[in-house]
Amino acid sequence: MEKTLKRIHPVSDTVETYFLQVSWEKDLGTGFGVILSDGQCAWTGAVSEAEISREAADMEMNREKYVEELKEALIAGEESAGKYNFVIS
Repeated sequence: MEKTLKRIHPVSDTVETYFLQVSWEKDLGTGFGVILSDGQCAWTGAVSEAEISREAADMEMNREKYVEELKEALIAGEESAGKYNFVIS
């Protein structure tokens, strides 16, 4: 299993820092787990392969391109900093 941990600063709360851990087996496109923490609380979730396909179709985006965007937004390093905005609700 592969995992990444990324520090994010949501645009919805610019004072807070959150940590996003994403874990996956073979490929992000086959589904992944997430843990979001503010350092005091943590929230967990999972995204299935079917949900990824459905979201790509809803956005009228090629599935492979959608998975590449997910990789950039969720697991890429500093090269994607500033390219994606996170909103915590």
